Amino acid sequence: MASRLPTVPRLVFTVIEPISLIGGCLPALFATGWFLREQIAEAASSPVVAFPDQALVVAQQLGNAYGLLFMVGVAVLYTTTELQVVRNYLVALLIADIGHVGLTVASLGPSRFAAVGEWNAMTWGNVGFTVRDLSSCMAPCAVVPVSSVVLRDPWKLMACQQSFQAFLALMRTSYLLGLFGPDKPLPLSVSEKRK
Repeated sequence: MASRLPTVPRLVFTVIEPISLIGGCLPALFATGWFLREQIAEAASSPVVAFPDQALVVAQQLGNAYGLLFMVGVAVLYTTTELQVVRNYLVALLIADIGHVGLTVASLGPSRFAAVGEWNAMTWGNVGFTVRDLSSCMAPCAVVPVSSVVLRDPWKLMACQQSFQAFLALMRTSYLLGLFGPDKPLPLSVSEKRK
């Protein structure tokens, strides 16, 4: 099915987005304390607080959900032959993107949301990056092996994953509105070729 999508959406939805989902999964599973601390930026002088086991489990379950989204996306985009299934999948993800950004903004509250200069990489990713910010974030991800990113400096991997959220929402909207042109037609079956 992925072969019927126009080139740019096909590249984004079948290559870039799955990588970004793994980028969200790994820090939540393997750098859970950092992942939780980065959700809302605090002053550098704030003491590091231990999280209750319940919070750690919830963050790890979120990482597991990112892993599930990765597997579902790969399954839908590489196995279905129905274009409507792909479109419905992309609409569902678009709705989830809106919820993701909306919940982040609501959690920040008006004063933190207005204090853009105090946002950390996670907040910028949750609220949205521009395409320029996306490209500047992609560079360190391309040259740093995943294991060293997660184990030594997990913010790089998470910032890369988070920067995709707004980009992917824009890409889904553009595709669904037909801005990339029509989908490619289905190839003719053997019986149709003989007619």
